[in-house]
Amino acid sequence: MKQTIVSGMRPTGKLHLGHYLGVIQNWVELQDKYDCYFFAADWHALTTKYDKTDDLRQNTLDVITDWLACGIDPEKSTIYVQSLVPEIAELNIYLGMITPQNWVERDPCLKDMAKILKTKEGQGSQINFGLMGYPVLMSADIMMLNADYIPVGIDQVAHIEITRDISRRFNNLYGEFFKEAQPLLNSCSLICGLDGNKMGKSFNNDIKISDTPEDTAKKVMTAITDRSRLRKDDLGHPDECEVAFKYWKIFGDDEEVQNVRCECEKGLRGCAQCKRQLGEKINSKLAQIREKRKYYETNPQEVEKIIQEGSAKTRIKAQEILAQVRKLVKMY
Repeated sequence: MKQTIVSGMRPTGKLHLGHYLGVIQNWVELQDKYDCYFFAADWHALTTKYDKTDDLRQNTLDVITDWLACGIDPEKSTIYVQSLVPEIAELNIYLGMITPQNWVERDPCLKDMAKILKTKEGQGSQINFGLMGYPVLMSADIMMLNADYIPVGIDQVAHIEITRDISRRFNNLYGEFFKEAQPLLNSCSLICGLDGNKMGKSFNNDIKISDTPEDTAKKVMTAITDRSRLRKDDLGHPDECEVAFKYWKIFGDDEEVQNVRCECEKGLRGCAQCKRQLGEKINSKLAQIREKRKYYETNPQEVEKIIQEGSAKTRIKAQEILAQVRKLVKMY
């Protein structure tokens, strides 16, 4: 039997290149090697967006549509929506009962989210109960399917330590049952936003998977380049180009990257020309993905069927595990 992988995303809207390069490409590769479960974490979205739920359902559909377009195959992987598997909520209760408060408070994931909230107008320093319990719910997501591995970047390894701690504590209290999920490090490309900062929808510096070729070309033209160049024929410094050359190294092949470097250094390539060609390159790379996405956009019933079937399949496994948990905890 294949080992199990579980991973999810909060549905906050259509996905961008950062999601594709940093997460989804890795998922696509993993689904041929593992028994993969990928979920839209709509309960987690409520921890910070509880008062903005009008778009939650559409955001969930958009995220899963992007996954399908990028190559997540429902014949290979199980795709589900968190809230359609209520067994997770019951497991979350049991895990919450055995998790010390200080474990939650020191969790780096919660600390990061709390910092973001404090900087937003109107949020103040208040953290709601749901957000406080975020690390435990995250652990329930993983333990509900008794996952072997969690795909993460090197900067996220500490985020799953609490899950391993909770699994260990449950096993010590009630008997060996849960695996201690291991981090599965990815080596995917990271991409900054068009302004050189972290790519994000709220920063207006992203290129979305679903953007039109025209929108993509316009956005790429705003990318920061070598600030020291004032004229087209000035000698360039590709390694000091804050965004454009970094994108070339991700989307271009070795020969293209070398040509861009040489022409830039010799003053034979202007920044505007460079970005126009870069926009064409990105659009070419995304053409098949966007074509596939249009298919799912015009056939939303297929996306809905995939969600319902994947959620039903997940519930079967979750019910089996929960039955064992109830027995071990000695519930009525």
